Amino acid sequence: MASHGLTYDGCNFFRQRLVLSTLSGKRVKISNIRSKEDNPGLRDFEASFIRLLDKVTNGSRIEINQTGSVLFYQPGLLQGGSVEHDCNTQRSIGYYLEALLMLAPFMKTSLKATLRGVTNDPIDPTVDVLKSTALPLMKKFGIDGEGFDLKVVKRGMAPGGGGEVVFTCPVRRTIRPVQLMDPGKIKRIRGVAYSVRVSPQMANRIVESARGVLNQFIPDIYIYTDHMKGANSGKSPGFGLTLVAETLNGFFLSAEMSSTPQGQGDPMLPEDLGRNCAKLLLEEVHRGGCVDSSNQSLALLLMTLGQQDVSKVLLGPLSPYTIEFLRHIRDFFQIMFKVEVRKPLEDERKGGDKVLMTCVGVGYSNINKSLK
Repeated sequence: MASHGLTYDGCNFFRQRLVLSTLSGKRVKISNIRSKEDNPGLRDFEASFIRLLDKVTNGSRIEINQTGSVLFYQPGLLQGGSVEHDCNTQRSIGYYLEALLMLAPFMKTSLKATLRGVTNDPIDPTVDVLKSTALPLMKKFGIDGEGFDLKVVKRGMAPGGGGEVVFTCPVRRTIRPVQLMDPGKIKRIRGVAYSVRVSPQMANRIVESARGVLNQFIPDIYIYTDHMKGANSGKSPGFGLTLVAETLNGFFLSAEMSSTPQGQGDPMLPEDLGRNCAKLLLEEVHRGGCVDSSNQSLALLLMTLGQQDVSKVLLGPLSPYTIEFLRHIRDFFQIMFKVEVRKPLEDERKGGDKVLMTCVGVGYSNINKSLK
């Protein structure tokens, strides 16, 4: 690629491109963003995402043409510090948080981000899932300490929002390489059934039906019920369930479901939601690996940015999003992964095909970090 940076077409994988551009310092130009549609250009939630990037960086240059169908982004330095952002309610806070998780360790000063908006919706990873799977995953790479936390202060269901989360993350100079090869068997299942602005009984009904499915496999199941009241319950009614299976070697696989947002289709029975979510968890366990499908790209990014040493991670089947992410990593960091498919033996009962991903890190060191 020439020195004028990378060029892409279309609105897909928008966050991936901007996040990798920010980390690698390469300029990126994205054209033809929904140029054929009646309502062309960037959507509000994407503009909101750009504003968030602008808040955590210093000296970024962002140019957007009149219709919003061409975006030029020249990344600045990752600044960090205290940031407040009202996320657009078209997408949940998870949409913004996933990107922040990737950027947070490489800031100049440790990040304290207060995000407001929709905490749980059916499209994006909910805040609860990121808390119970993405944070432990980052700890494996040596990103941990006092200030590493994600708090749900208020819940806000789609479409109204009104939720609030606080994410704090310390900065790291380097990321340590990892060898995550053997997840081990599932030892326990934990979960949270949440309900806001509906009867608190809903959560209990969800728990009962989810246990009905999972009790056939494992006795150690505990699902907390979380019913937020008053100002902490956001603006819209809803309920949902987050399930996390923990393996013997301390890896987490998760599944989640949220009720249909008010006024967007047929309402959902809490019993069905509990059952379906339990089945999704079983599906995720079948896929297996050390990282569940929603966090594959985060794991691969941290492997890429590790010290110049070999990292290995065993994943379940790669999701389409992850495959595209690997292509982007090749573009921005010139890192190629070695991909080995591991078929489980017939009698092992180890679930689906596994993929062993191996790479040598680029030895990324955080130049932004201020010297104390």
